[in-house]
Amino acid sequence: MEEEITQTKVSVPLLTPCNMGNFNLSHRIVLAPMTRTRSYNFIAQPQGILYYSQRTTKGGFLISEASGISETAQGYPHTPGIWTTEQIEAWKPIVKAVHEKGGIFFCQLWHAGRVSNHSFQPNGDPPISCTDKAIRVEHNKAKFSPPRRLTVEETSQVVSDFRVAAKNAVEAGFDGVEIHGANGYLIDQFMKDQVNDRTDEYGGSIENRCRFPLEIVRAVAEEIGAHRVGIRLSPYANYKDSGDSNPDALGLYMAEALNKYSILYCHVIEPRMITQYDKQETKSSLLPMRKAFAGAFIVAGGYNRDDGNEVIGSGGADLVAFGRLFLANPDLPRRFELNSVLNKYDRSTFYTHDPVIGYTDYPFLEDKS
Repeated sequence: MEEEITQTKVSVPLLTPCNMGNFNLSHRIVLAPMTRTRSYNFIAQPQGILYYSQRTTKGGFLISEASGISETAQGYPHTPGIWTTEQIEAWKPIVKAVHEKGGIFFCQLWHAGRVSNHSFQPNGDPPISCTDKAIRVEHNKAKFSPPRRLTVEETSQVVSDFRVAAKNAVEAGFDGVEIHGANGYLIDQFMKDQVNDRTDEYGGSIENRCRFPLEIVRAVAEEIGAHRVGIRLSPYANYKDSGDSNPDALGLYMAEALNKYSILYCHVIEPRMITQYDKQETKSSLLPMRKAFAGAFIVAGGYNRDDGNEVIGSGGADLVAFGRLFLANPDLPRRFELNSVLNKYDRSTFYTHDPVIGYTDYPFLEDKS
């Protein structure tokens, strides 16, 4: 049986080893960052120990759920933060559990920007953004308050908040951080010309719109080392009312500009995922970004075992991040290895607050046998 499994591994591109900078990964299946809303009062909870350790394999790469960098960063209830001592301490046992099983664990750093409500903000203030335009579309019945446009001076404070959050993440034991520059949140808002209506040095041209994201990348890389830094981008997506008129140019510009900072990886959502849950046919491709970026390249967005193997086998990516499939199958690498039937995910429990149901109760293969 062992010999048979070894042969299977060799023929499955997703299960081949990968050197990502200083990290020696045993396979190319990444736990994608997924908001789970089980971190009550913005503090990671003990149930996270089981949730993340369930999904850890020796030499596997995990990215945490989005973690707020400051008091103004939150946009949803019960999402974790990484800006206070209490939050840092709460993450430590979770990170320790992942490390004890041999996993590599990065913390995704997040600022929701205008994807928020004044009830989540200090003193009930408006959320901050690059603009004062409100989000028009509804998302999971959330109500988003009209934002306040950041001044030029205030952008430097947010950059500093990302820097400090990265330092905090390393203090909590994380191996590195992923800057969340996707999904319609603050960094993505600055990049996208359908949102960013500024006329100063942070608006207008691609170079100006990407200035803020790149300032954050530089600050974080300087703080903890570029070898510990990744970024997630979604140039083609229109999540939370954040689209761009020329995503090809935006994606390519960012891929090339990131090379100046020598960061570890770039994690990009496929063009087919224009909306959050449904694939769409598109002629756009991430290959130009893949070829332009010098570090490791991670793709995400509706992947399964077959097209994951295909994108690795063809050289389209170094790693593939899986969200919903990994959520519902804590032993996903093992199931891919054996080409086993997968558990079906229950979308109705994605964002509920139960510490067990839809969180740590999905069965492993051996539970069924």
